[in-house]
Amino acid sequence: MKLLVTGGAGFIGSAVVRLAVSRGHQVVNVDALTYAACLDNVASVADSTDYAFEQADIRDRAAMDRILAAHEPDAIMHLAAESHVDRSIDGPGTFIDTNVTGTYTLLEAVRAYWTRAGRPGGFRFHHISTDEVYGTLGDTGLFTEDTPYAPNSPYSASKAASDHLVRAWSETYGLPVVLTNCSNNYGPYHFPEKLIPVVILNALAGKPIPVYGRGENVRDWLYVEDHADALLLVVEKGALGRSYNIGGNNERRNIDLVRTICALLDARRPDAAPHDRLITFVEDRPGHDLRYAIDASRIRDELGWQPSVTVEEGLARTVDWYLENEDWWRALQARQGVGERLGKAG
Repeated sequence: MKLLVTGGAGFIGSAVVRLAVSRGHQVVNVDALTYAACLDNVASVADSTDYAFEQADIRDRAAMDRILAAHEPDAIMHLAAESHVDRSIDGPGTFIDTNVTGTYTLLEAVRAYWTRAGRPGGFRFHHISTDEVYGTLGDTGLFTEDTPYAPNSPYSASKAASDHLVRAWSETYGLPVVLTNCSNNYGPYHFPEKLIPVVILNALAGKPIPVYGRGENVRDWLYVEDHADALLLVVEKGALGRSYNIGGNNERRNIDLVRTICALLDARRPDAAPHDRLITFVEDRPGHDLRYAIDASRIRDELGWQPSVTVEEGLARTVDWYLENEDWWRALQARQGVGERLGKAG
C-alpha cells in the first residue's frame, strides 16, 4: 500500500510514518513544517526507498493536486492539524484556517484525484481526530462513537468541524472514508509544550512543574506507538464510513500522572530527588474539560485491536527516551511559545 500521510513530521504522524515504513508500505510524508514539526522525527526512515517527503501546506490546493498526481497514493492518512488547546485559546483563527479550511481543501483535492482515477474501490481517506470533540464527562461514563459532539475549546471545535466535513464528503460525494477519534497520546518525540514533556523537562531543569487547577482533570493516556498501530489497522481494514474510538484504557488524574513521572525521575536522577517538590498549582485554563474516557470496544470487537502498553510502562519508556535524546528536545525549546504560559484568554 502507498500511503500519503499529512503531518508526518509531527508527533503522531511521524510515529505512523516510522511504523508504516518498517512494515514495508510506501509512504509519502506531506508536512508544512510549522513550529511543532521536526524532520528529525523521521530521520530513521529518511533514507529508505519506501519514503518520500514533500514540504507543502494542506491549504495549498495546487500543491495538493500536484503531489497526489505525482505519487498516486492508495490511501490518505490525514493527521496535519494545529493541536495545542492553549494555543487555540490565544489564537483560534489559525486552528480554523488549518483544521477546517485545510481539511476542506485537502478533501476537494482528494475527491478530484479519486474521481480522475476512476473511483478505485480500494482507495481510503482516513481522517484522524480527537476525543475532545465529545466535550467532557463527569465522574462516570465513556465516550462512544455515538456520543453527541459538544466541543468546548477552539481546538476541539475546529476538529469537530473537520470530522463533519469528512462525513459530509462521504455521504454527498461517495468519498470512501474512515474516521478515528483518539485519547491523549504520549511517548517519544512528543513536542515539548504538552503536559508530559513539560513535566519531564521542567523537572530535569529544576523548574516549577505547572499543574492546572488542582490537577483533578482525568485523561485516558494512549502510547503513541500503540496509536500508530491502530491507525494502520483502520486504514487497511476499517469499514467504510465507520468511525472508531481509540483509547489506551489508562485513565489517570493529571496530578497522579505528574507524581508518577516525578517518581520515575527520582529513580533515575536521585541527586535531584524528590522531583515532586517542584509541583506548582497554577490558574486553570478556560473551558478545561474535566474528564475524557474512551470506550474502545468497537475497534476491539470489529478489528481485533487493543492497546499493548500500560501507562506505567509507557511513562518509563518516555522518561528514558527524553533522558537519552537531549539534543532533540533542546533544539525545540527555542521555538515560539515553548516554555511560556499560554491559553489564559486575557
